[in-house]
Amino acid sequence: MPRQKHQSSEEMLQMLSSIDIHSNVAVYLQIENHVQFAITAGRLTAGEQLPSVRELSERLDVNPNTVAKAYRDLEVMGLLYTRRGKGVFVKEGIERKCREDCMDRIVARIHEVMVEARVAGMNPKVVNEIVAKCLANGASPYAPPPASLLKMARKAAKK
Repeated sequence: MPRQKHQSSEEMLQMLSSIDIHSNVAVYLQIENHVQFAITAGRLTAGEQLPSVRELSERLDVNPNTVAKAYRDLEVMGLLYTRRGKGVFVKEGIERKCREDCMDRIVARIHEVMVEARVAGMNPKVVNEIVAKCLANGASPYAPPPASLLKMARKAAKK
C-alpha cells in the first residue's frame, strides 16, 4: 500500500529535471540512476509515487517511451512497482540493496579513474584538489565539468 508522499510531485520533478539531454549518457539511464541515487540518499522512500510517464516526459522534453523504458528497467531491477491506474511507486525493502549497488558502481568508477590518473602520470596532489572541488561544486551528474576544473588540470599538465 502506498504511503503518504515524502516529497511533493514538484520536488520529484525538479530532482529528475536535472537530467542532461546533451550528455553522452542515455536519458533513460540518467533517469534510472537519478532514481537509484534518490533511494540511496533517502530522498525517495518506500511507497512514494514517481511522476507519471507523461508528466516526466513533458518536463524533460523527451519521448514518453524513454521514461517508460527507465521505469520498466527499474521495475525489472526490483526497485519500483506499478499499480495499474494509480502510478509507479518505490518498492518496500529495497533501500539496502540499492545503496550497496550504487556504492559498488561508484567505487568501481572512482577506482578506474584514479588508476587512469596514476598511469597518465597525474600529480596526486592535483588529483586530490580536483576531487575536492568536484565534491564541493554541487553539479548534477552527467553535466560537463566546470571550466575552472579543466583549466586547473591543463595548468598542472604544463608543469
